[in-house]
Parts: sequence; structure tokens; C-alpha cells
Amino acid sequence: MFYMLEIIAGQKSDDSESELGTITEPVIRPKKPSMYQVVLLNDDYTPMEFVVEIIEEFFYKTRDVATRIMLKVHTEGKGICGVFTQDVAETKAALVNQHAQDSKHPLMCQVEPVEDNEED
Repeated sequence: MFYMLEIIAGQKSDDSESELGTITEPVIRPKKPSMYQVVLLNDDYTPMEFVVEIIEEFFYKTRDVATRIMLKVHTEGKGICGVFTQDVAETKAALVNQHAQDSKHPLMCQVEPVEDNEED
């Protein structure tokens, strides 16, 4: 996984022996990249078997897991296929949308940011 670096400016320390304080070195901490979920949206026309095949092919899920995701899409209106960094999520969504369009199905896939629940 790639990490971005977060640079925190150095702090000015109070030195009682001199009028001028010293500047400490900046602190560099790795920052995890924002994550995005790839979501399939329900429609009334795309065959369920096609949706299962999409999930297997593009998200490398087993038939059983793909079927569960498809049923969630069918019953709840949308289902999460995976969580990735932004560029990977957008690429996967674009590939799924293009494949569905090429196959003459109205299936749509979108990318949504994942809420941060990090404990710092």
C-alpha cells in the first residue's frame, strides 16, 4: 500500500537563556491515502447472472461472494464490490461501466469515498 507523507511544521521552543527561540526539525509522518468504495447500482434490466460475472471478473470474488453482493444490489439498490485507493477505484468503475455498455446492459458502477474511522 502506498502512503502519502504529512509534514508537520517545526515548533518554536522557548529558550529562557536567549531572546531567540530555536526552530525544531519538521516532523514527517506517513499518511494513509483516502479510500474509495466501488458500488454497483440496481436496475430493472441487467440479468443477475451478468452482474455476478462482472463481480467475479473485475473484483476477483468467488461465485458465492459475488452472488451475495448481487443479491444486495438487487434488494437494497446498491452493493459494495470493493474498497481501493481513488485511482484504482475509478479505473475499476470505468472498466465495469464500459463492459456493461459494450454488452448492451444499463448496469452502472460508481465510486464513493469511504468515511475515515481512524483512531489516532
